[in-house]
Amino acid sequence: MTSAAAMSTADIHGLIDDIVRSSGRLTRAVTDRTDTELRAPSRLERWTRGHVLAHVAHSADAYVWLLRLARTGAEPGPRTDAAAMARATEETAALPAAELVAEVRGCLERFAAEARDMPAAAWQSMVAALAGWRHPAWFTLRRCLRELETHHLDLGVGYRTADWPTAYVSWALDDTLSAFKAQGFAASSVEAVDLGRSWQVGTEGPAIAGPGHTLLGWLSGRTSAAGLVSDRPPTALPRRPVWPQPPSPGWGRVG
Repeated sequence: MTSAAAMSTADIHGLIDDIVRSSGRLTRAVTDRTDTELRAPSRLERWTRGHVLAHVAHSADAYVWLLRLARTGAEPGPRTDAAAMARATEETAALPAAELVAEVRGCLERFAAEARDMPAAAWQSMVAALAGWRHPAWFTLRRCLRELETHHLDLGVGYRTADWPTAYVSWALDDTLSAFKAQGFAASSVEAVDLGRSWQVGTEGPAIAGPGHTLLGWLSGRTSAAGLVSDRPPTALPRRPVWPQPPSPGWGRVG
């Protein structure tokens, strides 16, 4: 499925189930962690594990806001801007470990409940990301799953790219490579050898191949290029755009 395609009701319900499973994996991984463990550095620069968890919680609440907007057509209260979200992330990250994990679990459960209560027609309503790009409400599910899987890895608690579900990797590669191609990503082709899939990206640059999860880890800036093969030297691999990018082809920007 391309980013701009419609999504069926069955696909939506399946994606909600994927989010619930991903939420469970993440929360189980941090349940019973100590304050010291959650104050330890994550794999993201300048963020502790607590910051990562707080970001996941507040992102889930932001997605709830978007779903309520899609369902009613009216803003469900003031929208949290980037500065306010950054402040809230700092405050939540400082909570005792048990309270922080409970907060994350509650926010994710609230999002799943909101998604399950959405009328079928409301999923096609257009909403806007905080950065200004528009998408149907169903794409919020994709965004949430990407947050969960990526930030579970970022926690540095033993979750690996190899643990990412195959369906998530396949979609995320579609979305990433479509967006990177629009940004002029200087690769000729990318092949996920374990998935039996390949993408023609451009007419110049290296051909890159490897396991799908390894490709996605590298493209998302989470892992090195170790495990990938190319017809060019490793130093010739292209510079990756900032990740994630808005979906391409997408639905435009506000205004």
